Amino acid sequence: MSIIRQDYQPTTLDDWERSDKYHNSFLLSPDPALEAAAKRNDEHGLPEIAVSRAQGKFLNLLAQSIGAKRILEVGTLGGYSSIWLAKALPHDGTLVTLEISEKHAQVAKENIAAAGLADKVSVILGPAIDSLRTLHPTPEPFDLVFIDADKQSNTAYFVEAKRLVRKGGIIIVDNVVRYARVADPRYTDEMSEGVRDLLRALKDDKDVEATTIGTAGEKGYDGFLYALRK
Repeated sequence: MSIIRQDYQPTTLDDWERSDKYHNSFLLSPDPALEAAAKRNDEHGLPEIAVSRAQGKFLNLLAQSIGAKRILEVGTLGGYSSIWLAKALPHDGTLVTLEISEKHAQVAKENIAAAGLADKVSVILGPAIDSLRTLHPTPEPFDLVFIDADKQSNTAYFVEAKRLVRKGGIIIVDNVVRYARVADPRYTDEMSEGVRDLLRALKDDKDVEATTIGTAGEKGYDGFLYALRK
């Protein structure tokens, strides 16, 4: 039986976190490599903005579902999502991940190596937009692109992602709801404006079909944009 709207009660971050933990207890097995990466990131003082465990598993399953062999990630941080994605690759698959911070890139390389994935992952240091423009869709385009970097550059990143991903490939853009602030005109910060700019650009974009999926969990109330390259 469906739960009708009037049955709902206001929820809190504690409710979402409890729900995430409950579902994860059935569906996510302990992973020493990911746990070690999270610990190393914390020890090095990296910001706690990596994807949640459930979101990481989603990315992993998505990559497996489309048979991804080449994945592009914009925004490496400490490599937590990189590990989730790289674990989905076949033996001859590759992940290219872009990071502007030398410290973050070094921590990510340590985490990726400790996970036994260094042979599949290339970490490119520098401004992501510059790195993107050096990449080419030939001889093989990317199957999946995950964008999780500075939100004010979302549109520029997305334009390059379209150029680099194959037809039928997927582009995911993270953090596009931001506690519903993106939909609230009272918020005029750069990150919210960056998401709005991307949404405006996509409204009449004939190259992709896209939708936004809201999420609520241990990382709060947010969401991601899912786009299919036509």
